[in-house]
Amino acid sequence: MTASVLLGHPDERLVEALPLLTMTVDRLPAGEAASRLRAFLKHLATTPLPRLAEHYVATFDLKCRCSPYLTYSTYGDARKRGMALLRFKHAFREAGFEPTGGELPDHLAVVCELSARGGVAQAARLLREHRAGVETLHRALREERSPYADVVAAVLATLPPPGAREPAAARRPAREGPPEEQVGVGPTAHASGTSSPGVPAAPRPGWE
Repeated sequence: MTASVLLGHPDERLVEALPLLTMTVDRLPAGEAASRLRAFLKHLATTPLPRLAEHYVATFDLKCRCSPYLTYSTYGDARKRGMALLRFKHAFREAGFEPTGGELPDHLAVVCELSARGGVAQAARLLREHRAGVETLHRALREERSPYADVVAAVLATLPPPGAREPAAARRPAREGPPEEQVGVGPTAHASGTSSPGVPAAPRPGWE
């Protein structure tokens, strides 16, 4: 749930929750996931909120290569992406979880919230199936020198090594950008007031 919250658009609620998030991460078992989240929390604690928000928009809203939507690196806005999104919706129904905020179900923060709300098996399956999307996002954030690379790395650290039964596409990160076809899932307005093709608004997952 910590990863889900940290991948949402930064606001006053996030700043207010910093002590709780820090306490939660301090209780995690020692390992890469905990150390990566701790590194991002230090960044959060030492960066003014306006700069956090500016970086979030510049990274996730304005750079398609940093799209947090796990099917985007494979399908872009192509028609096939709609079918891929159905798998996410079915997994949510199976877990009895209904996302709030109108966000697309393949947003990494929403999948992390699915796990935190009890759909551990379903979220783990989606993350394994779309490992390429997670790894592509992590690589792009790392190349951008974004602190958010630590949050995505923490998610990756929770996944087992790719197995032989996983689709080949899930076992290797995409080397090229998404397809150029711009149909199917159209542009959506961002919470920040901007929009870009195929990269809808950032989520504001509930974490009370």
